[in-house]
Amino acid sequence: MKSLSFLLIEDDEIERMKFQRVFSKLGKRHTVTTALHGEEALETITKGIIPDIILLDLNMPKMNGIDFLKHFKKEEHLRYIPIVILTTSNNYQEIKNCYKEGASGYIIKPLEYEEYAERIKFLVTYWEHNEIANL
Repeated sequence: MKSLSFLLIEDDEIERMKFQRVFSKLGKRHTVTTALHGEEALETITKGIIPDIILLDLNMPKMNGIDFLKHFKKEEHLRYIPIVILTTSNNYQEIKNCYKEGASGYIIKPLEYEEYAERIKFLVTYWEHNEIANL
């Protein structure tokens, strides 16, 4: 199984730490790069750090998740990269809009750590077995 690279775009430090904690407990050899907002993520990608999967929060400063998604999916050489929304918003219209703009998935962050950890484990397991992540 190929080692995957994830780009986590999240402005909240506690959320980044929580994700890293869950991710490190998985014991996988995948890597995680973080960006605080959409602009920083685009700079990271411009520098040649091309992830296999992007995990994207919606509510961020400078460039929010929807704007990042719209911009990113316009790039012909990048649009195949799956973007999974990882957010607290359960707004139906927002969910619909994310899928319309090209999101590959939408996960609502639960309040309970154990449930959050289960969702992240499932997400990683899914992409480990999904052929698009191995392009």
